[in-house]
Amino acid sequence: MLRNLSCPLRYRIVGKGGDKIRSHCRTLEGKVVVGDPEKEFTKGKILVGAAHKDRMAEFIDDDDMVLLANHDENHIEALNHGAQCLVLCFGAKAGEEVKKLAEEKGAAVIETPNDTFTVARLVSQSIPVSYFMRSEDLITFNIEDYTRDVEETMSKSRHHEYPVLDSVNHYIGSISRKDLLNVKKNKVILVDHNEVAQAVDNIGEAEIMEIYDHHKIGSVETINPVIFRNEPVGCSGTIMYKLYREHGLEPSKETAGLLMSAIISDTLMFRSPTCTPTDEEACRYFASVCGEDIEPYAISMFKAGSDLAGKSAAEIFHMDYKQFPVGGITFGVGQVSAMTSDELSEIKEILEPTMKQECEGQGIQMVFFMLTNILEESTELMYYGEGSDAALALAFKSQPEGGSVMLPGVVSRKKQLIPPLMATLG
Repeated sequence: MLRNLSCPLRYRIVGKGGDKIRSHCRTLEGKVVVGDPEKEFTKGKILVGAAHKDRMAEFIDDDDMVLLANHDENHIEALNHGAQCLVLCFGAKAGEEVKKLAEEKGAAVIETPNDTFTVARLVSQSIPVSYFMRSEDLITFNIEDYTRDVEETMSKSRHHEYPVLDSVNHYIGSISRKDLLNVKKNKVILVDHNEVAQAVDNIGEAEIMEIYDHHKIGSVETINPVIFRNEPVGCSGTIMYKLYREHGLEPSKETAGLLMSAIISDTLMFRSPTCTPTDEEACRYFASVCGEDIEPYAISMFKAGSDLAGKSAAEIFHMDYKQFPVGGITFGVGQVSAMTSDELSEIKEILEPTMKQECEGQGIQMVFFMLTNILEESTELMYYGEGSDAALALAFKSQPEGGSVMLPGVVSRKKQLIPPLMATLG
């Protein structure tokens, strides 16, 4: 910092920056009248030589830069005490004796039209940016970082700007605290769910615009009124079918194929008790648009879905897994559907360790997994967690044993499994 010591002002960082004479000359709008413009400052400080010349010895050390006015005796005195550069302010000119002495001592002399205060203020701008830059332990952010995490990191440091990197760590811009004041929430539409536990991370920081779902009404809250369309049909794809018809639109072949597949999956090709005539109507409409025959397509799709070769136990477990809070606890339910019992037996052996890990590591009190046989229209329900066997015994009037229980006629998680479990645990 500049600070007042009797008369001189000292600025001590310049000698550490490795800046050159020509940099100071350009910054101060001056010219070098003595010395090598490429000479670097490697030590020393900056002084404003406003004291009487007899007192300069108290303040000037070797290699200092001294800011002076138009008194030759002061210039000479500063050089005699080891100054490596004189900056003559107010348009002052160096006398011949001063120039000669500066050359003998290897010092530089800069003449500038600026006043001493302006020079003292501007001189720091001659320091190379590299002096202030860091190359290690940088605080950076990625474009995928959450705003909340960015804000927390900023609160622990005092920088004004932070670099932002892309997925391959290339610099793409910077962010400041001020930028966080203008952050706009992401706008989202929820489809096929309306529970916080089933939504994307940090859903509370987004602005929910619309909701389209066929499940029970859950825990999602909105700041403003939104379009919320919830219908008792077998699949949210059926609601999409209604929207297309209501607006006089027709989906592309690809979209129709996806929605047809969703209805087949959710209704187990119309076998689920959740299936309605509207689901069948919607599925047949989408099949006509994409040119598929529903029954052979469904059989092929279910076989492909139960072919889990190459998938890890965790991937299989989370293919269709949801969490449900009730009565102060949270339980999770996953489901895999297959055409034969042999396929389901193989899956069962793989999943048992994963259920234990899910229950112990994710704050889940109970975990259930449905192994649904599509052709037999039944489910073997696996369970894990304290009290899970008792909950099943009450909910389904059964006797769970050995980590699973057979539930004939149960194929729908939404309609046949979740309601009795919620009623029992709530």
